[in-house]
Formats: sequence, C-alpha cells, structure tokens
Amino acid sequence: MNLQSVDIGRAALEIAMTKNREDESKKKQELKAKQIFATAVDFGGEFLKIIPKIMEHAVVAAQREGLVSESHVGAGVVAGATHNAIEQISAAATGFNVGGKIGIARYGEHLCVAVFAAVGLLNLDEICVGLSHRTLDSKK
Repeated sequence: MNLQSVDIGRAALEIAMTKNREDESKKKQELKAKQIFATAVDFGGEFLKIIPKIMEHAVVAAQREGLVSESHVGAGVVAGATHNAIEQISAAATGFNVGGKIGIARYGEHLCVAVFAAVGLLNLDEICVGLSHRTLDSKK
C-alpha cells in the first residue's frame, strides 16, 4: 500500500472526530489494518491556558502508543505538528472555552496531527479543525 500525506491527514482527522472510546478503538483497528497507527486524546478548558497541556498530552500519547520514539526527535515532531494545528484554530478559540480531541496518525515517514474542537460561546458552539503534517525517519 502506498499511502500519501493526505491519506494520513485524513486518518488523523477521522480518529479525532470519534465520539467515544469505543468508536476510537474501532477506528484504531480499522486504520491498523492499513498499517496506519493512530491514537487520540481528549481535551477541554480555557483555550490559552490549556495549550501547553494539549501539546504535552499529544506527545505522551504518541510516545505511549509507539507512534514515535521516546526521544527529543519523537517529542519534537509531535509537539511541532500539534502546535501548528493549534495555531490554525487559535483565531476562533482565543478567549473561549474549547473541548475536543487531538488525533495523531503515523504511516512510515508521515505523521499528522488533527485538532477537532468545539468553541463554546453560551449555547452556540463553533466547530474548528486544525491539521498538520510532519515527516520523520520511518524507523521511529
């Protein structure tokens, strides 16, 4: 199978959009059958205050699930992609509470991070998506 970065981006977004742990687990298995390894992390809170925690949780999850090595290289790739994806939603999210999920997908040299979030304003939620791609050595 010859998957491209767009395919891995789609996988990251798909796992970020899962509704619960059961759906997330099913999506992981579906992606694994295509040799795409993925994980997801929920988040929520005041946007600017939780950015460091979002990034930290993404790195820990990616390393725990074996998507990247437990080194500064693995951490840096995930942190950089997560930061870039967060930047893409910051205009809509700054000053508000957000809740959502980060999806991380890896296939060979491709790693993508997707942020799928609801931005709360009274009872009117806005939906935001950020997506970023990085490459790294396929040996993890």
